[in-house]
Amino acid sequence: MKRLAIYCGSATPADPVYMDCARSVGGGLAARGIGVVYGGGRLGLMGAVADSALSAGGEVIGVIPQALVDAEVAHRGLTELRTVEGMHERKRAFTDLSDGFVTIPGGTGTMDELWEALSWAQLGYHAKPVGLLNVAGYYDTLIAFWAKMGAVGFLRAQHRDLLIVADTLDDLLARMAAHVPTQPIVRMKTADL
Repeated sequence: MKRLAIYCGSATPADPVYMDCARSVGGGLAARGIGVVYGGGRLGLMGAVADSALSAGGEVIGVIPQALVDAEVAHRGLTELRTVEGMHERKRAFTDLSDGFVTIPGGTGTMDELWEALSWAQLGYHAKPVGLLNVAGYYDTLIAFWAKMGAVGFLRAQHRDLLIVADTLDDLLARMAAHVPTQPIVRMKTADL
């Protein structure tokens, strides 16, 4: 994996474990020679990922909608900052520029990005690994919900492993490197759907 899209929040929570995670991910990826593609912001976890990767000599590509540039939240010190019209173009660029996706803690925007990466993998729009770093149990209930979707029947058995979960970056990257794409919906027969 040469580049990973990192999905995370633009907020700075009171508990330092989340900012520490962002710094660890940014620096850890740069130390491994893995570039970062992210939302292009300078605030919160997003800024911490970027700054840590840059400080460690890593490549950081930001993709940010013009409206957020206008709101003065763009990080101006990146390897490259791409400005796009809206969120759809932003997420398409994340997919085009990266070899996989890592989600660390965040809010609704982060969830939107994670679910779209999973949905696109399920449909067959990409075959890249989708990782979730479960820092301090932040995603425990989301992981339980993913399992419930499978148990109820809304998530096909062949797609249950699309979400790759780990508690540490080392473990997550190892699991993502071992990812084997599943059969996407677009290649299934009607009887399998």
